[in-house]
Amino acid sequence: MNLSRSQAGSIIPPPHLVRLTHSIYLLHAFSILMGVLGPAFIITAFLTGWPSIIAVIINYVKRNDVRGTYLDSHFGWQIRTFWYTLFWLVVAAMLFATVIGIVLAYILVVGAGIWVIYRIMRGWMALNDARHMPA
Repeated sequence: MNLSRSQAGSIIPPPHLVRLTHSIYLLHAFSILMGVLGPAFIITAFLTGWPSIIAVIINYVKRNDVRGTYLDSHFGWQIRTFWYTLFWLVVAAMLFATVIGIVLAYILVVGAGIWVIYRIMRGWMALNDARHMPA
């Protein structure tokens, strides 16, 4: 792994890792698009669609390669987005199991879908500017 240091002291990632991170955002965005255009909700397509599952697997496999770079914050951002979305889907499923909670479950699923779109867009825009994501 060829990493160099910038003047500020942070490690500059090699271009192939930046391209990989763009590809991971693209996979997540493709899952979102499948949710918008298909019969599924955004969060169910995001969690069960093969692009996002592949993206999260790549995040875990390549995470050590991006340690110390701003890409590490993007990998963490993408992983947290996936797992928090799963959490909200489980909460929505439990609400859906009750007659009273069906409306709340629907609102939660739609809200979580909007949140996923926001997270992927915000992360990808920050990656384009070579900026860190908040922890």
